[in-house]
Amino acid sequence: MATLTTPPRRRHAAAGGGAAAGEWAVVSAAAAGDAWRVEAIGKHELMRRTGLPARDLRALDPALPCPSGVVGRDRAVVVNLERARAVITASEVLVPAPRDPAVAPLVADLRARLAAGATNASPAPPQEDAAGGASPPTPGAGGKALPFEFRALEVCLEFACESLEQEASMLEKEAYPALDALTSKVSTLNLEHVRKIKSRLVSISGGVHKVRDELEHLLDDDADMADMHLSEKLVYQASAGQSSRFDVGKGPGEFDEEREDDEIEREEEDDDDDRSTAFTPKIDELENLLEAYFVQIDGTLNKLSTVREYVEDTEDYINIMLDDKQNQLLQMGVVLSTATLMITCAIVVTGVFGINIHIALFRITDTNVFWEATGGMIAGAAALFATAMLYYRKNGILR
Repeated sequence: MATLTTPPRRRHAAAGGGAAAGEWAVVSAAAAGDAWRVEAIGKHELMRRTGLPARDLRALDPALPCPSGVVGRDRAVVVNLERARAVITASEVLVPAPRDPAVAPLVADLRARLAAGATNASPAPPQEDAAGGASPPTPGAGGKALPFEFRALEVCLEFACESLEQEASMLEKEAYPALDALTSKVSTLNLEHVRKIKSRLVSISGGVHKVRDELEHLLDDDADMADMHLSEKLVYQASAGQSSRFDVGKGPGEFDEEREDDEIEREEEDDDDDRSTAFTPKIDELENLLEAYFVQIDGTLNKLSTVREYVEDTEDYINIMLDDKQNQLLQMGVVLSTATLMITCAIVVTGVFGINIHIALFRITDTNVFWEATGGMIAGAAALFATAMLYYRKNGILR
């Protein structure tokens, strides 16, 4: 009897495999014609190239529910913000899915700002104007060229902040006329329009909150900002005779494919702890850079908060109008119920007169008695109704 043997399954595919190779836009600091290109890079090749653990690469997948963040590692900075995802090293920037129409503007900005070798000065910290507010950052006020990774990070932050700012401005221009139209006329069409605006407001506010919280977290943590000084870190490691966890010069065949992701992540955390005790760069430039965009995104958040307050005020006004209409309907119901009661009383009297009994009133031949009795019933019902209305108004039941 023949025996089927299954060949042993390799834990990893070829050196560049392990996962399907995706397209990445690579923008380098070189000023030559090949300063940017599109490459098909697999997961493990990217890990070897940037020294990132697998969890950081998963954070760049838009299909996975990963929180936003800017994380500094041994040889790279992972940027995962709203509308801006990239891996920044000391010499190049890698952007996933460059052919996506939503990502193409980011790649174009990186090419314009980095591939041509443009030098951007560090932004000055935001200054307070006479009114007490924060003035926008002034590019070039620092007078010192930023390292490559900071310029790339600045492009990503600027792209994320300006995208959110543009969406917030468009929403603001559309929201106020729609809310005013709803205030003047409550209709199904106006209500549906305002509902869509409110959904967009919640979505944009969530993205702005994520970017603002991440910038605030970075500004509060000096160690995280120190990890982003990739160029200084390379100089420090070269002068100290150290090397990164991954050897940059290794070929594809020399990559240890049998190492587990959890071991890589554990070594990454140990390396971060060791570097934090030895590598302590000056973080003033990066702090000024993050502070400038924190002020910008905080202004966007204030603009959205103003729109949200206007939406809430409009909702309160509409609810007050609906409550007033409901009160009017209730008062109309009280009036109609009282009128029905009085008419019912007159009908009861008519029914009594309609009983087949023998009384002196029925033997009167004068027909005026009928009209007198009818007028008396109507007058009595009207008097009772007027009395009830006066009672309701006196006690505040009716206005």
